Amino acid sequence: MRGVKIVGTGSALPSRVVTNDDMAQMVDTSDEWISTRTGIRSRRWCAAGESQYTLARDAAKRALDAAGVAPDEVGVCLVATFTASAATPSAACLIQRDLGLAEDTFCLDVNAACAGFVYALAVAESLLARGGKPCALVVGAEELSRVMDMADRTTCVLFGDGAGACVLKAAEGYPALHAVWGSRGNGEALAAPGVNAARDEADAVCPSYLTMDGRAVFRFATEVLPRCCAEVLERAGVSASDVDRYVFHQANKRIVDVAVRKLGLDPAKCAGNIDRTGNTSAASVPILLDELVREGALGSGDRVVLAGFGAGLTWAGCLAELA
Repeated sequence: MRGVKIVGTGSALPSRVVTNDDMAQMVDTSDEWISTRTGIRSRRWCAAGESQYTLARDAAKRALDAAGVAPDEVGVCLVATFTASAATPSAACLIQRDLGLAEDTFCLDVNAACAGFVYALAVAESLLARGGKPCALVVGAEELSRVMDMADRTTCVLFGDGAGACVLKAAEGYPALHAVWGSRGNGEALAAPGVNAARDEADAVCPSYLTMDGRAVFRFATEVLPRCCAEVLERAGVSASDVDRYVFHQANKRIVDVAVRKLGLDPAKCAGNIDRTGNTSAASVPILLDELVREGALGSGDRVVLAGFGAGLTWAGCLAELA
C-alpha cells in the first residue's frame, strides 16, 4: 500500500507582537476579559514588508529544508488560506516560482477556513497516490489582521497572523492518513465576505470584515471536534492512547478543553499555543505541529491526530505519522 508520512515541518510568524494590553488600547477590553474567555494573551500581526504570502513562502522553505527534500522531488504544492494576498496568482503558484519547484507541480490554494490545512493534507495524499513525484508541500497561511473589524471587540481580539507547513512523502508501506471531513453550509455563524486583498486600511466603506457568532461557533466546535477525532481513531483502528500527540486547531482554549474531556484524553498530549498566537485559522494546526517537532515533543515514528474546524462550516481530521 502506498501511504504517506510527514518528513519535515516549518513555520513563520510575523515580527509584531500584540499583547492583550495592546488590544485594550485599541478597543474596549482587558487582558482579564480576553484571557479568561479564550486563553489568548498575545498574538502576532504582520508588520511592514510582511504578508500572508511572505509567511507562506518562508514556512514552506523551512519545511523543505527540514525534510531535506529537493524542489524536483515535489509534485504537489497546496496552500490552505482564505486571506490570500492576491486572488490570483495563487500563493501556491508563487511558492512554485520562488522555491524553484518544477513547472509540472500541481499548485492550488484551498479554502476551507480553519479546517483548510487538514483538507489540503487529504487532497495531497490523494494526488500522491497516483504516483509520479514522491513529495507534496502543504502550507497553511493567514493574514487575519487584514480582515478584522477593529470596532468589534468580540472578534478582533481573537485572531493572529502566521503560517505553517509540512512535507508529505509517499512510499509503499507508509500508512494512510485515515482522513475524515465534513461541511455544513452556514454564512451566519462565521464568515469573511468579499475579502479584498488590496483594501486600504483607511477605507472605512469597505465591508470586507470577518464576522462571527461566538456562541454558535462554540456549540458547533464542541460538537464536531470530538466526533471528528473519534471517527479518525475508528477509521485507523487505533485507540486514543495509541496516539502520541493531538494537534487541535487553536480557536479557543475552552473548546479544546471540552474536546479533551469528551474524548477522555491525557491533557499532556494536547498542548496548545493559543496563548501566544491567537487563532490563526488554517495556519493554526501546522504552526503548532512545527513547534512540537522543534521542541522534541514529536519525533520519528510518532503518530499525531490533526484536527481543524471553522467557517464554512467545515471540519476535518487525520492521523499522520512522522518519518
